[in-house]
Amino acid sequence: MAGSITRVEELAYILKISEVMSSQVKTLNPHNTMQDVLECMRENRISGIPIVDQENQSLIGMVSTEDLIRCLANQDVQSNLQKYMSTRLVTVNSFDHLTEALKLFAKTGLGRLPVLDEKGALTGILTKGDVTYGLLRALQHDYQEEEVRIYRASHLFEDIESDRTSLILRYTIQHFDFTNGGAASSKIKRALLRMGANAQLARRVGIGTYEAEMNLIIHTTNGGSIHVEIEPHQIAVYAWDDGPGIADVQLAMQPGYSTATEEIRELGFGAGMGLTNISRCADEMDLRSELGKGTHLTMKFLLTGEDVVGEGYTSKTKKESSKNDA
Repeated sequence: MAGSITRVEELAYILKISEVMSSQVKTLNPHNTMQDVLECMRENRISGIPIVDQENQSLIGMVSTEDLIRCLANQDVQSNLQKYMSTRLVTVNSFDHLTEALKLFAKTGLGRLPVLDEKGALTGILTKGDVTYGLLRALQHDYQEEEVRIYRASHLFEDIESDRTSLILRYTIQHFDFTNGGAASSKIKRALLRMGANAQLARRVGIGTYEAEMNLIIHTTNGGSIHVEIEPHQIAVYAWDDGPGIADVQLAMQPGYSTATEEIRELGFGAGMGLTNISRCADEMDLRSELGKGTHLTMKFLLTGEDVVGEGYTSKTKKESSKNDA
């Protein structure tokens, strides 16, 4: 049986880091001292300061409260901050989804992550507090917009007579297109909501499809395709590509297993939880792959009870299902 996905978990797959981060960042340069660090932290009530190159504004290091404490213990506040700053940096991209930052927070135990733009320049800072406030703002917006989320196509299949009626959505996913990563899964989830799917069903389909979408972006050679077939009794998601394939499907299904390159890991991906998350969301999952020929993934979400899509979904049913999801 597929697991339950909360709205907060789903929002992490929807929100971009740029929507949550702090864009007003206090920075210092390599010529500053630890005394400058002390004063900057005290005046601005912050616990970490990015160090940037004065000429090109590129990020070269970070100084944290832990670094400052070491300095104070050595009574060395007049020394250049380069003596204490960290140069092994973990960063995130402004165009990534929040879920990638959450994975890094959990993996590294860090309290803040510098945010880089498309050109690799420092554009913000993300803390766990920023994540909390960003999620709260998004939840508030959810409640304000709740009554307009499902309003069209609620009777899509009701008056159509056929042996088997279905709606197929098609999306082309480009290799390494991280800027648009998650766009297809977001559109799919929105379509399901407008067709009358309850929030929990749309959430499960959205997250399962997001993980499949990111796998096409990260692990393929030429990208791939995602088709979603929506029927009154089930939703089937098909994702496939033409290479390079998976050597050992059973091993790939193990949590934490990943074949991501170092380049991908530096971008914050490749945690090896994608297929695990898919199996958690879908009622049925089938993964088939052949080296050099490609991979074909099928996810099925079975509609039972009040899980209704395109069959006269009423506002009363919507309110009841929203209340159950809350």
